[in-house]
Amino acid sequence: MYLAVRLLVAWGANVLALIVAGWVFSGFMIEWWWPLLLAGAVFSLANVFLKPLLTFIAIPLIILTFGVAYFFVNVAILAFTVWVVPHFSIDGFWTYVGAVIVMWLVNVAVGRLLRAVEGNEAAAV
Repeated sequence: MYLAVRLLVAWGANVLALIVAGWVFSGFMIEWWWPLLLAGAVFSLANVFLKPLLTFIAIPLIILTFGVAYFFVNVAILAFTVWVVPHFSIDGFWTYVGAVIVMWLVNVAVGRLLRAVEGNEAAAV
């Protein structure tokens, strides 16, 4: 049960992150609801299954660039999501970079909010 809730929260956080990125960047185009929900699910699943594989393959480059190449693993995950999901497009390399940064910031904010809520619930019990 706890795992299912965490997966739903991660999916919701990624959908929210996609909404914010779409609001911030004009080159970030996604038709609402069905493609948005699908993109959130694809992005979440790609982070779980594809990201570890890409990270393993890129370890030498990540070490050589002192971790900077790890950022581009995240760009690749977003590019994969755009490739898989219909009615979703991102125009330009810098829009990808900015979208990854915005999505990371939204996920950090949601994670902190959830930890604060969990901390308040633990104190109340």
